[in-house]
Amino acid sequence: MPTLLSLGHGYSAQALARRLRAQGWRVIGTTRDPQKDLPDVERLVWPAPIPEGVTHLLASAAPDEGGDPFLATHADAIAALPLEWAGYLSTTGVYGDHAGGWVDEATPPSPTTRRGAWRLKAEQQWQACRPVHIFRLAGIYGPGRGPFEKVKDGTARRIIKPGQVFSRIHVEDIAQVLDASIRQPAPGIYNVCDDDPAPPEDVIAEAARLLGLPVPPAIPFEEAELTPMARSFYAESKRVRNDRIKALGVRLAFPDYRAGLADLLASATVTAKQTIPATDNSAPT
Repeated sequence: MPTLLSLGHGYSAQALARRLRAQGWRVIGTTRDPQKDLPDVERLVWPAPIPEGVTHLLASAAPDEGGDPFLATHADAIAALPLEWAGYLSTTGVYGDHAGGWVDEATPPSPTTRRGAWRLKAEQQWQACRPVHIFRLAGIYGPGRGPFEKVKDGTARRIIKPGQVFSRIHVEDIAQVLDASIRQPAPGIYNVCDDDPAPPEDVIAEAARLLGLPVPPAIPFEEAELTPMARSFYAESKRVRNDRIKALGVRLAFPDYRAGLADLLASATVTAKQTIPATDNSAPT
């Protein structure tokens, strides 16, 4: 039985696990919290010995200044595994700022944030450990991670910084890319993003339009109250090319944020209707 060991079983890894489980895979997910529930996968409280029978490995936990936390303790064991495929989830933040210009996998990394530098260090550690597929993810959104709630409760803000663009990717398309790579392994670097880099204020405006609500007012970047992490995102602007994932045969389910947001809203509406008791005649909000 093909067996995936998911090191740091988070949001994106869970989407892949759902796909693989439907195909009959065994999936083992790690967590450092012995009380945390990992639905539909075998839970492995970390640190622990690597289980027998692992054929595939995906690492997605955030690094720190020392690099990847799993290689810090298990590098030799991971290097010795007879794997058919190994993947590492990184970030397009390793490219740094390109003033809205295009980057691809051949663009030299030049991170400008601490998080980007840590990710680049972790990438290099994985490449030194064993053949690995590195997936540089753009901004992730999906169920539970969208702008609708903030637009509905009035806390969404359209922060305007001229020339600012971000690339993004729906979590189900991340899972699709990983699945395609597993089926045709070719270690290397892959940018994982959709086809439409766009200003963040456009995404908020589209969410409001879909909800039939007023578009939140514009706030100049210089006047916006942002956390240090949020401000660091606005320190970088780039458009990310995704040709290499297309070469895997991937056809994005959500090639732009408009398609992704429309699907999120439709899915949430269906879920809300399904959870209303049969005796309740109230309409879903």
